[in-house]
Parts: sequence; C-alpha cells; structure tokens
Amino acid sequence: MPKQKMKIPDFKKFKEEGKKYTFVTAYDYTTASIVNESETEIILVGDSAAMVMLGRDSTVGMTMDEMINFTKPVVRGAPDTMVIGDMPFGSYNVSVEQAIANTSRMLMETGCDCIKMEGGASLAPTIKRVVEAGVPVVGHIGLTPQTASSVGGFKVQGGTPEGAKKLIEDAKALEAAGVVAIVIECVPSVVAKAVTEAVSVPVLGIGAGPYVDCQVLVTQDLLGMYSGFKPKFVKHFAEIRQAMVGGLNLFHEETLSGAFPGPENSFNKAVEIPKLY
Repeated sequence: MPKQKMKIPDFKKFKEEGKKYTFVTAYDYTTASIVNESETEIILVGDSAAMVMLGRDSTVGMTMDEMINFTKPVVRGAPDTMVIGDMPFGSYNVSVEQAIANTSRMLMETGCDCIKMEGGASLAPTIKRVVEAGVPVVGHIGLTPQTASSVGGFKVQGGTPEGAKKLIEDAKALEAAGVVAIVIECVPSVVAKAVTEAVSVPVLGIGAGPYVDCQVLVTQDLLGMYSGFKPKFVKHFAEIRQAMVGGLNLFHEETLSGAFPGPENSFNKAVEIPKLY
C-alpha cells in the first residue's frame, strides 16, 4: 500500500489520537527519495546542512538562497513525505515584514509544506503575523542551534526549575501564536514530558526523551555516517559509513586485480577497427 503523505491537519489529528511518528533530515534529492520509500512521515531540510553538507562550524551563515537550493531537490525527491523548510539565521529576525516575505518565498520557490523558525515567547508575535499571512509554521525551542553560542554552546536546556518554566511558557506562547507543531531539542525527558502535556499542538523531540509526540534525528546521525562525535541522544540504526567505505575499497581492490570490469560490466559488441597507423 503506497505511503499516504502527512498533511498539516494531521499534526492535530495525530496528537489527539496519541499516534507516534518520525521526522528526519534530508538535504539532497537522493537522500530524500530514500526517505520517501521509508515509513518516515516528515523531512526537515535543516540549516544543519551548513555543518552536515558544507562542513561549516555552525549553522549561522546559511543564506536564504542556500536554503532554497537545498530544499527544492528534497521536495522533488519526496513527493509522498511532508517537507519542512528551515528558515536560516537572520532571515526573520529584522522585522515582521522581512519574516513574512522570506517565509512566503520559501514556500513559493520550493513547494515545501511548511517552515520552521527558532525562538520562543519573544518570537511569538512575529510567528503570529507569519501564520496570519498564510504560512504554516513549526516552532523550535530548547537548544536552538542558531543562537547556541549565547547559551554557552550545544548543551542541555531547561535543567533547572526556572529553565523548565520558561520552556513551558515558550511552548504556550508558540501555541497561542498558531504554530502547527513545536520542535524541542536537548532537554531533560521530564521537562519535555511537561511541555508535551502543557500544549495541544504536537511536540517533536530531538534529544528530548520518550514522552514527546514525535522523534526527530538527523539522518546522517541515525545511519552511522559520521566517524567522530556521537551525541548522547543519537542511536545508530545502521552503519552506512562502514558499508560505504567497504564498497569503495572493494571497487579499488577489484580494479587493481582486474576483476572489474568483467564481461557483464562491459559492452561486448564486435566492432571492426579500421587501421589508422
């Protein structure tokens, strides 16, 4: 049975039904097409492309043009999967008018289903205006990578009573602003549970424990494609890097031995070669 594409109203429906689902990243057509063949419901074209695909040290510095160029092929590659376009740093922080213009541009130029914006209560008034302009928005609180340096880097958020209270307040503000869902990143499980219970919109957790409505991971993380740092919240569900290195080494070995290409990999039609010398 073909996969049924998740739609915006399904966020509310799944929350009411208590249905769990999954959410991963993709930044190119091929990866998107693979995710599309899986049962995963949502793809985020994250500004994490800056680090995962471009080798930068942070997500800050991604431009609207870059994010649009990453998002377009993902939409083409995953017609049966909801695609969320990430708004890069500086693309919605200057003014409400800038936010409406850039979020509208993301939808119009890429064909994605909705967009994601980082920020809590302080950003809620801007998100409200964006939603009123007709753009579906997913919020993002907890660890927000675009502003991670202001909180001392990539570390767990909401680990104090005051921090937990603020996250709940942020979530409620985003809910009131009209977001369709909220990503919560790198918070204690008990705090994520409290946030999930405090709002009627679904909470999509990455590094937020088991009590959220949806689990989020970067595809390259969950498939074991990195050889270095592995965050605590990541589990390798496959070891694709090892498989890829093994395949490349086998190609190299068979090329040196002459085993490749064999007759089955060659065009064997007889052709009379004229003598030119």
